[in-house]
Order: sequence, then structure tokens, then C-alpha cells
Amino acid sequence: MMLMRTRTSPTGPIPPMEAERGFDVRELIGFVWRQWMVILSIVVTTLIIAAVHSWTATPRYTAGALILLEPQREKNPGIDANIPDGNLDLAMMESQLAIIKSSVFLQRVVERLNLVTDPEFGTGSPRVSSTQGGVPTDAPLNAKAEAASPLSENGVSSDIVSSAERLKGAVSVGRAGQGYVLSVSVTSVDPTRAARLANAAADAYVVEKLDARFEAAKRASTWLNDRLVDLKKQLRDSEEAVAKFRNENGFLQSNANVTLNQQQLSELNAQLLAARAETADKKARLEILRNIEEKGGNVQALPDVANSPSFAALRQQEAAISQKEADLTARYNGQHPLVVNVRAERNDIKRAIAAEIKRSANNVNNEYELAKAREATLDRALREVTGQTGIDDRTAITLRELERTAAVNKSLFEDFLQKAKTSQQQSTFEARDARVITPALPPGAPSYPRTLQTMEIALFIGLLLGIGGAVAKDKLNGGFTTPRQIEDMLGVPLLTSLNSMHQKDLTVEGKVLKVPEYVAAMPLSGFSEAVRTLRSGVKMTDVDDPPKVILVTSTSSDEGKTTVALSLAVSAAASGQRVLLVDADLRHAASSRFLGMETSPGLVDLLLSKVNTQDIITYDENAKLWMLAAGSKTRAPADLIGSDRMKSFMTASKKSFDFVVIDAPPIGPVIDSLILSELVDKIVYVVRWASTARELVHQSIQRLPRDKLAGVAFNRVNENLAQRYGRHAYQYYYGARDYKKYYKG
Repeated sequence: MMLMRTRTSPTGPIPPMEAERGFDVRELIGFVWRQWMVILSIVVTTLIIAAVHSWTATPRYTAGALILLEPQREKNPGIDANIPDGNLDLAMMESQLAIIKSSVFLQRVVERLNLVTDPEFGTGSPRVSSTQGGVPTDAPLNAKAEAASPLSENGVSSDIVSSAERLKGAVSVGRAGQGYVLSVSVTSVDPTRAARLANAAADAYVVEKLDARFEAAKRASTWLNDRLVDLKKQLRDSEEAVAKFRNENGFLQSNANVTLNQQQLSELNAQLLAARAETADKKARLEILRNIEEKGGNVQALPDVANSPSFAALRQQEAAISQKEADLTARYNGQHPLVVNVRAERNDIKRAIAAEIKRSANNVNNEYELAKAREATLDRALREVTGQTGIDDRTAITLRELERTAAVNKSLFEDFLQKAKTSQQQSTFEARDARVITPALPPGAPSYPRTLQTMEIALFIGLLLGIGGAVAKDKLNGGFTTPRQIEDMLGVPLLTSLNSMHQKDLTVEGKVLKVPEYVAAMPLSGFSEAVRTLRSGVKMTDVDDPPKVILVTSTSSDEGKTTVALSLAVSAAASGQRVLLVDADLRHAASSRFLGMETSPGLVDLLLSKVNTQDIITYDENAKLWMLAAGSKTRAPADLIGSDRMKSFMTASKKSFDFVVIDAPPIGPVIDSLILSELVDKIVYVVRWASTARELVHQSIQRLPRDKLAGVAFNRVNENLAQRYGRHAYQYYYGARDYKKYYKG
């Protein structure tokens, strides 16, 4: 077997690296490997339950119809009732879904289809079908029975209410996608009935919408007609008041709102405004001219000067003379007659330009003065007319108020008249705002139970329950199973792992041997190699001063500590060492019984000074080791073990033998091992694999001296199960497997 030890420091064991403690897929595989039976059994059970449920459940069928809602909103009567609106918001869609699921709506469906006699949804008295005018109707079979049927608060038969509630549980409505399409589905045990009910609900919804709009249009038409009578009277009274006031105050018919003086005043006001605008324009041009002159700028930039035709002609002449002068100057000197004449002509043109600029500037000033005079004249005329027309203002205001009232009454009357005519047309015909686009058909397969979907869900739930149960079972295993658990909880190394030996494993040449005998008989076996690993591990705890006196103990009985002690002693003796095995379990002398020395004098007799050491230590020829039995029975084993004579015996044994193995009692129930721990070099703590409770082992091992604790020996390891505990259990099966290969080779 492989040797596993932890690194130590003066302060204690060094924990494994974090990387080694991370998630490992192999650990998951190991978990599934060791718990696959639990997981499989739970999954199979869940699948069987789901299959039985699917087989015994009553099949149900779901049929659905699709309804298209036109993007047209409901309007209040008389306010744009005809104008379509393209908005169907989410709230509107939810409202329509609520209408279909409402009890009142479904009660109408129940009455229409006579579902009170239906075997699935009905509870009331039966009905018979009759025909009136070619139209089938449902009539009660017994009118007296129906009359005696109890009624709900709203006056509807309780049978109809009960049937509607049952139908509500079978109806499901929703939006089909993101458009204006509603899906109405009905679930029933009969596929034909499911389709019939779905189509009936869809048709009832369409008819309900048409009836609602028809009733709304009729109410709007009635209200508008009543309102028109009042509006017509108001319009007539207001128009008569306007005509009477106009005649009494002499208003002109050509312009009904003003008198002659008011018309003249209006014209003068318009002329005065135009004159003031012209004056402001002239004043602005004059101010620009004065600013240019004050700053010494070029007056030629003034728009009136630049746009003057005569100024433009003079500038063209100046440009032509300047060009001519340049040509002559290039050919003649400055005193030549042609040059002198040209310069004289240019000076004349410049004087003409200056005169034109001055004339234009004077024109700007004159125009401004003329505009001011015209404005003043209009202002005086306006003041005169204002004094004459002031009297007419109050009557004109009164007339305008009367005319406005008449205009408002006329507009309101015409608007209501138009809506009244439209409402009359709507009461006879109204375009549908909902229609069935896909009727329901009888489904070919049941919607419940869906066997495949049920089995898939059952498989998923079974896997969850199986994994949960496996984890719980794994956690409930209170024993140690991996070296990591030993190191994490106890802080000590695992020295070796001893497989559980069965009868077939201990059979050698047709003879069944005991475990210590097997170690001696089969020194090259895997079990013997594991014992040698234990012996080497103990030795390596102190290389400079190898320990000689080894105490073997455990937490409780039945962990195999005696077998480990015997096997360790036999293995050491086989290596040629002088070995002494001391049976210090004075209450249950298992080692003495194994060697057939349970009645021989031993350690108790030695400590009571009844015998000498040479007389009670016996050599066993088969095991090739020296043995000190437990001896006689005693009532104070702890006192004897803690005596000075015991200390002297241990000191002498250490000098006389190469290797001393003490089979001590379990530390859990008695204190003997704690006393002996002070007399030995190292302690081997035996833990039965996957058996002894971890908390109990931890409490017990804490009582031992830490510096003398060599490590833990796993005993009775189930090799087939140990290899399922992931990478932390590799030493179990990889070591055994590799050793077998090596041994065969």
C-alpha cells in the first residue's frame, strides 16, 4: 500500500494546498460511482409513479380558437365615435381577456349551449331542444322544476352559476404572440365538446362586442336627438336677438359689425400705421447717412446712392476715362495735350459724381420730412374721427357679443346634427371590431396527460431527488473514508490502509489462516506490504532515533487494533528483528487468546511481583516473536499500568528488544492507553474504515500526546468501495492494483 503523510511544522500539521482542495471531476465521478444504486432506485421509482399516473389519469383534450381584435377603441357617445384609433394597449388587451373569463360572460355561454344538462359541466335539470321559426332554442323540460330552482343574488339560476364556474376552470385565454389576436381554449374529456365550447365562447365574444356597440350607438343617437331640440331653440333665439339689435342701432348691412364712422376710423388707422412705418423707414435711412458723414465714411455705400441709375452711369464713365488715361500715360508724358484733356474730363466726371451724391443725400432728408408731415396730417384726422365714433363703440361691442353667441350656437347645432345622423346609421350597421380568424377543431391528441413531458419532468425530479438522497446518504456516513478527512479533522497523517480480509483471501494452499499468520505466510502479498508500510511510516516519524516501543490503540472495540498489533509485530519479526508483543489489554486479552496464552501468567502477575520477567515472556515459533500475555485478572488494571514496576519493565524491554509492540485497550471506554502513552515512543491509532464516528475519533485522539502520535492506520478497508471516493482514496486501489501487477511480474 502507498504511504501518505502530511507535512508538519513546529506548530502543527501544514494543511494541503488550496489547489488540492478545489473541485475535481474525479471526486464527482467517485460520488456517482458509489451512490449510483441510490440514485438509480429513486429515479426508477419516480418514473414508475409518473408512468402509473399517466396510465390511470383521465385524458383531457384542449381545443382553441383565435379572435382578431381590430385596432379600434370604444368611444364615448357623441365624441368622435366614428374616428378609428390604432391604439390597442396592453391594458385594453388584458381587459378583453378578463371579459372572456368573467362569470357573467360564461353564464351566457352556458345558457346558449344548455350546459346545465352537460355530463361534465352541468348540475341542473335537463332541457330539450325545440325549433321556433327555424332557429333551434333550448327550453326547460319541466318549467315548474326550473321555476323552483334557487336563484343567485343577480337573479340567475344557481345551476347556471355552478355550470359557469365549472366552465371557467376549463377555459383559458391569452394573447397569441404580440399582435391583436386572442386565444380562447377549452379543455374537456371529449375532444368534440372541447372544440364546440371553444367556438361557442369565441362566437359569444364577437356577438357581445357587436351588441355592445349597437346599444352604445342607439343610446348616443337618442341622446343626440334630445339635445338637438334644445340647441335648435337656442340658435333661433340668438339669431333673432342679433337681427333686432342691428335694426335698432342702424348698423350697415354691407358690413354688419361696424357703422360708417367706425369704417372710416378703421381706414384712417390703417393709413396712419402705413405712414408711421414709412416715416420710420425714412428716418432710419437718414440716420445711416448722417452716421456715414460724421465718421468720414464713403457716402457712396448708401443704398439710395449706389442704386441710383445716374450714379451708376457716372461711375461707368469714370471707369472708362480712367482706363483711357492709363493708356495715354503709358504712351505719352504728362504734358501731352491728349493726357491733359483726358484728365480734365475725369475731373468733370468726379464733380458730377459728387453733385449726384449730394443730391441723393438731400432727397433722403426731403423724403423723411415729407413722411413726417403726412403722418401728422393722418394723426389729426384720426383724432377728429375718434371723437365722433366714440359713442358707437359700446353698441358695436354689444353687437359683437350677440353675434358670437349666435355663431357658437350655430356651430354646436351643426356639429350635433351631423353626429345625430351618423349615430342613426351606426344603430343600423356597425363594422365589426372583433372576428374569429381560426375556429377550433377537435384535437387529435390529448393535452393531458402528456406522457412524454410527464416522463421528462419525472426524470428530472427523480434525478434531483436521487442526487439529494445520495448526498444525504453520503453525509450520514459518520466514519472516515478518505485521507483528506483524516488530515482535515484530526491533523495527523494516514500511515497505511489495511484491506478487509475475507476467508477466500486468507486461504493459502487450502488452509484458512488468521490475519497475523497470513502476514507471516505470505510476505509478498498486498496486505503484508501494507503492514510493512505501517512499520516504515512509524520509523520515519523520527529518522535519527527510530522509535522502538509502539503503542497500538483505537477508539472503541471491534476496530481490529489487536489484529494490527499482531500483524505489525509479525512483520517486524519477519525482518529479523527481536520483537516483543505485550498484551496490555488487561480486560480483554485478545492477543493472548490468539496465541493460546489466555491462561498463562503475564503482565498482571509481573506487576504484582508474583513472577520474574524471564519466566513469563514466551517465544512463539510460528510467529517468531516474543510474547508477554495479559496474565491473571485484576480489578485495578489502570493502577497496575501506572505503577513504577511497569515503567521499569518498559525501560528494560526497550534495552532487550529491537521492537516492542503494545496491544493497548481502546482509549474511548478506559484510561489505560492514556497511562501507557507516557511510557512508549510512538502511538499507532487504528480507525476502522467507514465505521467509527468521526466526532468520537476526534475527541479520543485529542487526549493523546500529540508529539507521540505517529499517525492513523485505516483497518478493514473495503477495496471495492474505497476506490469510489475519488482522488483522495487513490492509495487504496491504485496501490493494491499496482502491487498486484508488480508481484505477478
